[in-house]
Amino acid sequence: MRPHLVALTAAALVLTSATAASAERGAPGPTTPSTDVPRVVTATTETPALFDDEAGGEADADDPAIWVDPRDAAASLVIGTAKTGGLRVYDLAGRELQSVAAPPAPGPDAAPGRFNNVDVVLGMKLDGRKVDVAVVTDRGRDRLRFYAIDPTAVAAGRAPLRDVTAADVPLLFSADEAAVDEQATGYGLATYSDDGRHYAVVSRRSTSDLGLVQLHSARGRLSYAVEDTLTLPSTFTLPDETSWSPCVEPGEGPQVEGMVVDTAARVLYAAQEDVGLWALRLDVDREEFRTGPRDQRLVETVAEYGVPATFDPATEECVVGDEDPGFGGRIRADVEGLTIYPTGRRDGYLLVSSQGDNRFYAYDRRTTEPVGSFVVGDGPTVDGAEHSDGAAAVNASLPGYPQGLLVVHDGENGPAELDADGEARPNANFKYVDWRALGLPGR
Repeated sequence: MRPHLVALTAAALVLTSATAASAERGAPGPTTPSTDVPRVVTATTETPALFDDEAGGEADADDPAIWVDPRDAAASLVIGTAKTGGLRVYDLAGRELQSVAAPPAPGPDAAPGRFNNVDVVLGMKLDGRKVDVAVVTDRGRDRLRFYAIDPTAVAAGRAPLRDVTAADVPLLFSADEAAVDEQATGYGLATYSDDGRHYAVVSRRSTSDLGLVQLHSARGRLSYAVEDTLTLPSTFTLPDETSWSPCVEPGEGPQVEGMVVDTAARVLYAAQEDVGLWALRLDVDREEFRTGPRDQRLVETVAEYGVPATFDPATEECVVGDEDPGFGGRIRADVEGLTIYPTGRRDGYLLVSSQGDNRFYAYDRRTTEPVGSFVVGDGPTVDGAEHSDGAAAVNASLPGYPQGLLVVHDGENGPAELDADGEARPNANFKYVDWRALGLPGR
């Protein structure tokens, strides 16, 4: 497996050059940062607070996925990552049904499991039958984890998720276990299926690397193989012919986390946090990323695109320059969670989390033209969503959500809760939003 990955990495160096060239030719022109007033929507319900401290089990909500029960919509589930706290499973009322622990550290100096992103794959073959599976990036151990969804479990009073990860799943990006603990590991995740085959695109933390992974069964469990890799550019030629790179810590690159695949269009949308929203072509037949100059383009850059900044090692922060050349788009870094709400085979909406200003931007799925923005504000019983990482939308008719459901991460959940020292505890959860509230036509 390792020699295969080395060969793919070498090939990815060629892909990087092609992608960089296409970024120079295909990036959007200057876009005036948004001055429109976003629509304010409120959540109908929320999940219990998760606290990223010792008392809370270092549980930090991050990314949600929605599983729709095809037989009983009321039994549908929301599955959310809690980083070191593992996974949480919720019902449509926001009640916790199951807590799945992340794997412990394999040794005293090793990192423990840390679940970063989650997605759902339908109809994977396992033990001679088809099952729906929650797939998770274990950022702590640089692996994918798999959890079969039991559609009869909730009604029977059982936990709905069951670990079906093969014991020998390979490392995603690291050369060996020692490299895993440096934590340049699997991070963001998007899954898709095509003609009975199942795939995941995984991003690598602290780099601009992406891996295309094929999922498969292995002796009654689930595993995967890395098929291709791609490195997005970290340096860009601006319209005034100057060169610009986003400010990151030395030795790191501008990473990707939020991703979603439009299977009908065979396009991967990837959110490079400090750069913008990419549209990347997938060659499904050849199981690789497309490599031509028109196969990668920036749909929209962050507002900070082209703004000079330098990393201050004393504060470990980026110091932003005074001049904005005006080359950026509307999204305020970080650009984060992505999800697609389909209204037809090719029609619908792409939603993008603009973490820097707590907005979500909507794009026409077919044309990627902007069609509006919204914020999840405080409601009478549920607070709003700030600093949102992950998002998931479905167009299925669910109880209370006849046109579909949007679930978003809230990185600053309220009301605040204080610890014994009077300090606010790190508090996050997930908010449920009725699709009708967005003012966008449903399916």
